[in-house]
Amino acid sequence: MKKTLLRGLAVNACVLAAVAAYTPSVAVAAGQAPTCSTAKLIVPWKAGGGTQVIFAIFEKVVQKMNVESKIKLVMIPGQGGNKGAKEAAKSKPDGCTLFAIHQSAVTSYLNGRIPFHYNNFETIALLTSTPDIVGASKDVPWNNFAEFKEATLAAPGTVKVGATFGSTSQFYWLVLESKTGMKFKFVPYDGTRERMTAILSGAIDMGGLNVASGRKYLENGDLKGFAIAAAERSKHLPDMPTLKELGVDMIYALQRGIVAPKGTPRDIIDYWADVFKTAAADSEFLEQMDAKGTGVDYVGPDGYREWADKMFKEHEDIAIQIGLWKKD
Repeated sequence: MKKTLLRGLAVNACVLAAVAAYTPSVAVAAGQAPTCSTAKLIVPWKAGGGTQVIFAIFEKVVQKMNVESKIKLVMIPGQGGNKGAKEAAKSKPDGCTLFAIHQSAVTSYLNGRIPFHYNNFETIALLTSTPDIVGASKDVPWNNFAEFKEATLAAPGTVKVGATFGSTSQFYWLVLESKTGMKFKFVPYDGTRERMTAILSGAIDMGGLNVASGRKYLENGDLKGFAIAAAERSKHLPDMPTLKELGVDMIYALQRGIVAPKGTPRDIIDYWADVFKTAAADSEFLEQMDAKGTGVDYVGPDGYREWADKMFKEHEDIAIQIGLWKKD
């Protein structure tokens, strides 16, 4: 297989919010607990990003559950999420190391930045879904998607989009390019905070947002939002149209889950799947996710593997279409 490099950089749309306290949940997990009393859950992004915040809430829920082994977040940022992925992949498959993952594992693989994706892990639980928003600096002269598209088509390669090389947010913008004919100028940022600072200051024109990371800025006029890449409008931003409403056949969301190193025994996989299934049903957790514009839809190990295989094929097809990935 031959791999070509992506043309820019992207970050995941993330949230900057405090983690709320929870009422204790009680559950007895199925399967076989690992020998460790606390497993390390690797999050490959900086503190304050969407993935870290979401799983920090999971951590608090699990800590209050009546289960044999619990979790502790460990942030290993760097390399667009790949540093943490490499650490997780080489860990002992004993159930004491877990990894918080989403589609960036696939985009990094297709970009040639990492030699594995979901195929190097055992799937445990698919948990949340966060749709992307076409976000813009308040300083851009466009007030809606049509104006933005017209200007970008008229001057290809000039609209600056903040991104992390090979990650999902860049892939999101590359897919938008393929669907509309627009061409962007990607500007490198390794983390959410750096990209948010850049878009808020007007250093870049565009950047990926979501309801959680962008809502307050959109509502007070510090940022503009032209469309959401979801099947339906967000109840939190009801005036923002979907891309489909605007004639762009595109739905894109970060879908976060938990995996374990390849070879982790099935009994231990089942234990963790049951723990996360119980945590995902916690009422206060669900309220917090709703406030962040993040859907919760638990899928267990086998269904998660089916989803991962299907998602990889869809991303591979698009990567071939846009010239990112070539198969011999």
